Amino acid sequence: MSLSLDEVGRIARLARIALTPKEAERIREELNGILDFVAQLQAIDTAGVIPMAHAVDVVQRLREDCVTEADRREDFLAIAPEAEAGLYLVPKVIE
Repeated sequence: MSLSLDEVGRIARLARIALTPKEAERIREELNGILDFVAQLQAIDTAGVIPMAHAVDVVQRLREDCVTEADRREDFLAIAPEAEAGLYLVPKVIE
């Protein structure tokens, strides 16, 4: 797939970017290079490749799910500008 200068101009307008004709030509070449690379990647046969979540097969060490800090909720609510029924009160921002 190859982009034309008109398509690059349309993309630039959508992105709210002002391009000179010289910049548009340079961007067109760069975008076409990216699209050519994507086409090369799509041409690779990946039928026998197992999907993986990470490039390195690592196991994440998990810790026990338990409380490790003291409950300081009341301390934090005490220094809040406004609090009621255990909740922080904030100014209304949506009308």
